[in-house]
Amino acid sequence: MMSDSRALVVLDDNQVPKDEAPNGGQSAEELILYGSKKLQDDLESLGLRIKQHEENIRSLKAQKSKLDDAILDKQVLLGNYHSRAESKISDGGVFQPPSEDGTVDQVLRHEKPAAGLICQLEAEEVGEPCHRVMVKDVLGVVAALGKVVDATLGSFLAEYLGADTMLAVVCKTYEGVKALETYDSEGCIDKSSGLHGLGASVGRPINGRFMVICLENLRPYTGDFVYDDPQRKLNLLKPRLPDGQCPAGFLGFAVNMIEMEATHLQYLTEYGHGLRETLFYHLFRRTQVYKTRAEMMNALPFINDGAISLDGGVIRGPGVYPLGAQEDVPVRFSIASGSKYPVHYYETEKEMKDLKWKREKLLEDVQRERQLLDHAKLHFERKKQEFVKFLAHSSTYAAAQQQVQMGRDPLTPRCSPAPNNGT
Repeated sequence: MMSDSRALVVLDDNQVPKDEAPNGGQSAEELILYGSKKLQDDLESLGLRIKQHEENIRSLKAQKSKLDDAILDKQVLLGNYHSRAESKISDGGVFQPPSEDGTVDQVLRHEKPAAGLICQLEAEEVGEPCHRVMVKDVLGVVAALGKVVDATLGSFLAEYLGADTMLAVVCKTYEGVKALETYDSEGCIDKSSGLHGLGASVGRPINGRFMVICLENLRPYTGDFVYDDPQRKLNLLKPRLPDGQCPAGFLGFAVNMIEMEATHLQYLTEYGHGLRETLFYHLFRRTQVYKTRAEMMNALPFINDGAISLDGGVIRGPGVYPLGAQEDVPVRFSIASGSKYPVHYYETEKEMKDLKWKREKLLEDVQRERQLLDHAKLHFERKKQEFVKFLAHSSTYAAAQQQVQMGRDPLTPRCSPAPNNGT
């Protein structure tokens, strides 16, 4: 529209911006063309200014979203610390978490002996060297491969997975799975070989089924990881309300609440995937953790893969709600060492305060950019109205000039010729 308007001109000098008008000696057409270009340039400049403010706001909002995620992560860390402090075992005021040996003891006491035999083999308490070769591809039992920072959380995660899964044997490859159980020519289990043979030799025969998870057959998580996180937590998309905040009571994702020892963190599959993005992502997917059942139910529209709350609420998936009293699963994740938490607690608290301060400054920047954007839009609308008036005057002038060129005064009304009386 603007490029075509160069042909439209103005009659009145008052329509030409006087502060930018050229000196005398210019024709009316030149003055009008100059005014047209000046208004077009002003509109283009204002349009670019509006676009820049809009881009600034989008950039600031993206930075705010990252800060919101970082603040939430810090809040989860601090919340876990407080939960542990509240549920600590008092011994002169010193917290004494259950040891990893406690989890192994739970596995050994369970009625299903397969997982216990694996733990004993790892500790070289049973079996011959040939038996240890049989389990060379075995990483361990699910319950012994991860830890949690809070006993309450650990009990609900164990219930969510169930005893069979907590006692599942984890193998690196399918070859390792096949080594645990062999079959005769008729397809029956060979009780004299594999894990069955070992159980029979030590007086712990395996009856019934036991679960085995093969890492190389799992579909891994392929997204990003939380930046600079030593535990390589998954950067899952957090649930968001329309105002950009997380639902009340949201503490995080269960898959990221599993802590791992350095040896387990370093393990990678043939395709370069770790235990968190294979085993624990397979078990928990995007299961969310909330502080209370009420808060979890309020967030129901944002829950896709299940959720648990720290007061006993459980959602298995869309439309599946286990009711009744909590089931006591006798095998649980061990508690991660708490020695580092008091040391880093105040540092984490300071980092969160810094993040909140940065967020406040960003909100101020967003507000300022919105004000500048509103001012630029208002100025643009005024300039556009001025340009519309300019076009109207230009159209009137063009019509008048056309009449002049046709040889008549545009202000003189057209008269009919006098009649001829024949004189």
